Amino acid sequence: MTEQKQIDEYFFSLIISLSAAAMQQLGKIANPVTNKIEKSVEQAKISIDMLIMLREKTKGNLSVEENKLLDSTISDLQLNYVDECEKHSPPASKIN
Repeated sequence: MTEQKQIDEYFFSLIISLSAAAMQQLGKIANPVTNKIEKSVEQAKISIDMLIMLREKTKGNLSVEENKLLDSTISDLQLNYVDECEKHSPPASKIN
């Protein structure tokens, strides 16, 4: 395996790892060690922010596939984050 190919695989693994951590922190998937849902929306936000930072720091240096993976992962996590935040916010009162 060439050095560049190994770096590419590490990059994909990093994105998938951070994504899985965020989904676990959002309570969307169980902790693989305890097999329990352990939700921490605050930690999920940090994981999502790390992916956004990674996108900013690598801008212009990624392949098309890497950009797609990063963008779609961030978008998916942001939608799930909003979904979880809305579940825990009080319902908006109606204005007549």
